[in-house]
Amino acid sequence: MLQSLARPRSARRPRPTRTAMVRVHYPLARGQIVLRAANDWERDIEPVARDRAGTRFDYLVDLKDDPFCYFKPILREGGREVWAQGANGLALPGAAPLDLYPHFFSEPECAVRRLETRPSRRGDRSHRFRVFTPPGYDENTLARYPVLYMHDGQNLFLPEEAFQGETWQVEETLRRLDAMNLVRPMIVVGVWPGDRMTDYTAPGYRDFGDYLAGEVAPWIDARYRTLGEARHTAVLGSSLGGVVSLHLAWTHPEVFGGAACLSSTFGYRDDLMERVATEPTRSLRIYLDSGGPGDNYEVTLAMRDLLKARGWTEGRDLMHVAFPEATHDERSWASRLHQPLQFLFPRG
Repeated sequence: MLQSLARPRSARRPRPTRTAMVRVHYPLARGQIVLRAANDWERDIEPVARDRAGTRFDYLVDLKDDPFCYFKPILREGGREVWAQGANGLALPGAAPLDLYPHFFSEPECAVRRLETRPSRRGDRSHRFRVFTPPGYDENTLARYPVLYMHDGQNLFLPEEAFQGETWQVEETLRRLDAMNLVRPMIVVGVWPGDRMTDYTAPGYRDFGDYLAGEVAPWIDARYRTLGEARHTAVLGSSLGGVVSLHLAWTHPEVFGGAACLSSTFGYRDDLMERVATEPTRSLRIYLDSGGPGDNYEVTLAMRDLLKARGWTEGRDLMHVAFPEATHDERSWASRLHQPLQFLFPRG
């Protein structure tokens, strides 16, 4: 007679619980917030803890045997249920607690704020810019956001303002990345140049950089719910805009903790190679890319190698990507904008 090789029930090891912690932040005035998860969209997940102010609610999402689980907050008030707007949240086993700032009633698109003009206190310089806030900004007032300053602001969002109607499709890209849970929601400040050749090259970019770092950035931090610190603030541009982006971060690391430089014309009318080679290094995250061949491919490689020689490490605080046959225009930059956004402001 064969004996069973199975352990007695009392001797079996208990299966470890696979859960993910989700912390929902919302200025709840009435009603309650519960979660629903994909492994049972009909079952409420109640909070296991909440703060005294009634603005933070902690949940444990049971992943069961799945490697991931999508979920969504629900606002229950009176007899109605309102599901959170936007993409589902994504819970993963072993991840750090996920902080979520949902919104239930706002439109799920970025808000295009009105065109602003900020005259400088130190001279006759002034620039126009638009501020783009993420979905739910006006509803969930607990959320604070990283800030991305982007050059050539007229080409970012609105076709009627953009060169030949081609935009960077910033809103569309951010929406896709948010749906994939890849980047943190962010505020984007699109800054228009005055005279582009003067503002984005030496020596004019010194005055432009001082103005942006010393006057515009503090004004943005005072008026909008930003995270403020340099590690949550970055600057991005293409061509000459990539040059001035690195100049800004290198000159003002206390304001900008990261720079993304696409198809940058390093060495044309700037002193960045010499400064990076000889000055003390900064604590910066730097993204470099180009098309190739051409499209400033060679000088971008030279800047990458110079940064590596000064201590930057690819995959940690440096990222370099080349896109074969990519052209020098807004359409190409729009197609790869997701790369620097994931590098500068990854979610999780």
